Amino acid sequence: MGDTKQDEVSNSQEDIFDNDSSRDFSAVKSINLVAAAPMQTLQEQMGGRPKSAQSDHEIDASKDCENLFRNLNNAKRFAIDIGGSLTKIAYYSTVSHRRIKSASRGSPGPGPTFSNANDFEYEMWEGARLHFIKFETTFIEECLDFIQKNLAPNIEGKDSGASGKFIKATGGGSYKYSSLIQEKLGLSVEKEDEISCLIKGANFLLKNVPDEAFVFDRKESPQYKFLSAGPVVFPYLLVNIGSGVSILKVVSEDKYERIGGTATGGGTFWGLGSLLTGGTVKEFDELLKMAEKGDHRHVDMLVRDIYAGDYAKLGLPGDVIASSFGKAASHSPSDFNKNDVIRSLLFTIANDIGQIACLYAMQHQLKRVYFGGYFLRNHPLSMHAVSYAIKYWSRGSVEALFLRHEGYLGAIGAFLKGTEELDTDKYSWQENFAGSSSGHLPVTDSFTDMESENIQENESKFSGEKEPGKLLLRKRSIDFRQINFEQLEIDRMERPFGFFPLLDVNQKYYPDTVDLTTDGIAREYWLNCFEGWVERITTLAMESQPDSPTSTDRALRCRRKLNARLKYLKTNPCAYGLLTVRSLLDTFEQSLREYDFPDPYWKQKRTENAAALLELPKRLAYLDKLDWKSRQSDLIWGVLAGNVFDWGAKEVRNLLEGPDQFGFNEAMAKLQQRPWLVDALDDWIQRLKDPDMVHKCAAIFVDNSGFDFIVGILPLVREFLARGTKVILCTNSTPAVNDMTYGEMVSLLREASKHHKWLETGLRDGFLKLAATGQGSPCLDLSRVSQDLINMVTQMGTDLVIIEGMGRAIHTNLYAKMKSEVIKLAVIKNKWLAQRLGGEVFSVIFSYER
Repeated sequence: MGDTKQDEVSNSQEDIFDNDSSRDFSAVKSINLVAAAPMQTLQEQMGGRPKSAQSDHEIDASKDCENLFRNLNNAKRFAIDIGGSLTKIAYYSTVSHRRIKSASRGSPGPGPTFSNANDFEYEMWEGARLHFIKFETTFIEECLDFIQKNLAPNIEGKDSGASGKFIKATGGGSYKYSSLIQEKLGLSVEKEDEISCLIKGANFLLKNVPDEAFVFDRKESPQYKFLSAGPVVFPYLLVNIGSGVSILKVVSEDKYERIGGTATGGGTFWGLGSLLTGGTVKEFDELLKMAEKGDHRHVDMLVRDIYAGDYAKLGLPGDVIASSFGKAASHSPSDFNKNDVIRSLLFTIANDIGQIACLYAMQHQLKRVYFGGYFLRNHPLSMHAVSYAIKYWSRGSVEALFLRHEGYLGAIGAFLKGTEELDTDKYSWQENFAGSSSGHLPVTDSFTDMESENIQENESKFSGEKEPGKLLLRKRSIDFRQINFEQLEIDRMERPFGFFPLLDVNQKYYPDTVDLTTDGIAREYWLNCFEGWVERITTLAMESQPDSPTSTDRALRCRRKLNARLKYLKTNPCAYGLLTVRSLLDTFEQSLREYDFPDPYWKQKRTENAAALLELPKRLAYLDKLDWKSRQSDLIWGVLAGNVFDWGAKEVRNLLEGPDQFGFNEAMAKLQQRPWLVDALDDWIQRLKDPDMVHKCAAIFVDNSGFDFIVGILPLVREFLARGTKVILCTNSTPAVNDMTYGEMVSLLREASKHHKWLETGLRDGFLKLAATGQGSPCLDLSRVSQDLINMVTQMGTDLVIIEGMGRAIHTNLYAKMKSEVIKLAVIKNKWLAQRLGGEVFSVIFSYER
């Protein structure tokens, strides 16, 4: 059974956006390159060396595998999953980053007296990271030698309480290679049940990676449709296709059962494939490549080969496979192309697995069926065959779902079983795009020969090294050159996440307004737009650390990595899951942190905050002179005017950096006049007129620092408090462009409350609460907000949500439905986006829903 039309579809993706081949690094000419400072000097400057693999000193490591086995110096524990085909190594490391020290953690609060933008200091923050490395089991001994040299000393080191002297192992190979592991590493092997590890790994990914699951349809463009994670994970069916196949019914975190399986799996394909090619092809990937080139119709017997067309009486189309390898019986083996034979073999196995899984799903009435394991490996042809079988046999009632990181399930589960003391279950985790690969080695940050020569020449002038640029050149490790690795990195977040409690659970929540994987025009525009931003943001990052001798090197490496990632996304938009403006912004922020640039806009934010605090009394005095209705209207106008101050928008940057003065009044004059693009202001004011329907609590998701927060949002907060409405101010936990962060907000309000009695009273009496969202992006994913915020919203009886800003209210959440009243307001500061929505730059969106 199969769809022959698949052989008529091109398997290569057309590169319609790649116009970056001529990009150079001419900007390097204007950057002052200096020699790297000694390690002791860096420690003195930073108050201690970050443990990140991309910190000041470690960025110069000479091993090519630095980008692969990252942060080994701080690895505390590891586990291993050895399958018949692939081996996965997992380890846990502590990762330290610098961040700006804020008043919420003990430093003085910024205010008018802190106009010196250079008056700040760093503090060290230590987090945790999970690393997963995948390679063919054929190279198990070579990789164990690498572990012995690099990981084992750390495991047996000082922190024996956290590390122990054992390895958690799972997979069939954990038995076969147990003696070898003990011999190489001198550590005891604690074997974990393979099935329970698979379940634990799947649950972990489905809870922590929002777009982990996807549907594959080869006839669609794009072929991948990523699904947003919902609040309900269970029950589901997991079909793990390794060397064999296990079919598992999962009903809760700890309750599952193996309800079936088959011995026909990935090992069957590999073994028979090798036999059918006469032993000339030994590699699994090579067999998959052959299948892609073949045409199964030359080997399989179709319905039309028997009935000369469709078998209408039984409802069988002519292109359905009637007998796999059916034509082989009447021909000599030499008559067949080996590519055709391997493609037929792949279809035989995939169709069989799909049919069996479908029958189990229908028997147990399960709609969610996840496929994972080595056999698939996100291979389009395999996924197509499985999807077709599920759809065919269920008549469309069951959908085949695939996992982006299906090969890591066992390794993740084995690792988590050995880390109870690390409290991995008590936190939420987030994929680190900056360090994860996409079925390929991670994008390198090393320079081209030309760039290395430039750096060597400049560094030799300053350092007088006999071997100029030695620290910047990377050498390949001969031991690992021929091994095909993949990797996944997942970072622990500071707080556990959950769904925002006021989201309407009856509506499927998709944070992003536009899916760039499906919208080719938008994808081309935004990828080009972000390419134009790379040089600016990395230059700004470098300039934010003028006293660091390595800031230039780190900024250039970050620039190279981001440019390479964007170029790759142009030809592979589905490579890292759902591609959206939000995911691109997250990639940028993660990359900046990886290269030790915690907050490039900090100085600018300090300056604007100081200026805005001086402007606030004038704004409040003006509002106090207005009648009630005029004040309600002007409060919204003020929020919109403040929202103009967005350094992430090119049109605004041109104004702010232009020769003319641009302040709050000038921003107000730029706004679209009413009626706005979306205009529900009259409905909102009408709602406020009812004295018997005062809101209990308003949760306000704020956007930018400076005028946006201080002159725009704070007057609105004062109005709510005066009406008897409590307020929760929700801000990012970590920096993103010039957005307000929780630490900055605490510091600012502490300073402002000294001069504004209403603010002091609100904070003291608990009518004004401050909350961190747990995020660090200009966008907002309400499916992953901090549990602290969730508890606060629930406890305070929140019945109004206000979402402000282009990133939070337009790029995301524009169509989000709430169980409460909700206001979404923003100024569209991007000309292309404004025109697409039917407006012009500085058009206004103000929606109000009850």
